[in-house]
Amino acid sequence: MITLHAMTDADFAWLLGETPIRPHALTQCEGGIGPVEVTALMRDVTRRVVATTDRPVAWMIADGDEVVGMASFTRQAADGRYEIGYGIAPTREGRGVMTRAIAALLPLLRADGHSGLTAETSVDNPGSQRVLDKNGFVRTGTRDDPEDGALITWAIDLTSNGRPV
Repeated sequence: MITLHAMTDADFAWLLGETPIRPHALTQCEGGIGPVEVTALMRDVTRRVVATTDRPVAWMIADGDEVVGMASFTRQAADGRYEIGYGIAPTREGRGVMTRAIAALLPLLRADGHSGLTAETSVDNPGSQRVLDKNGFVRTGTRDDPEDGALITWAIDLTSNGRPV
């Protein structure tokens, strides 16, 4: 069963191996959720976003009692919507875990008062595109990023009707 756990800096410290102390009863899946550099980058991104709100901005994704991925806000747009990013352990890719995790996260965000989200995916990442499409995000365009290359932009409306815009 997929569950979400709001993350604190203590969770990032545990995922990065900075402390053996687990702030919960979860374990990391074999091989970890991804490269340490990416987790450290997401920690820095999350620290910046957390300064803008008192609501959760990052979540560990657990399959049973194992942490297998995470999702987090990466920035806030001028209209107040957050951009979401996510990653799954290589050993869990292609199993629908991230699709189920985002499906579980959207009602939590809606209940927390978020009006919508944006996201970006590489044009070369059909798995991530499927995650967003299956969860009601709609393509809003494309853009070229100097670091990440060609990207597809996405959005979803989280107002009471929950229908995408």
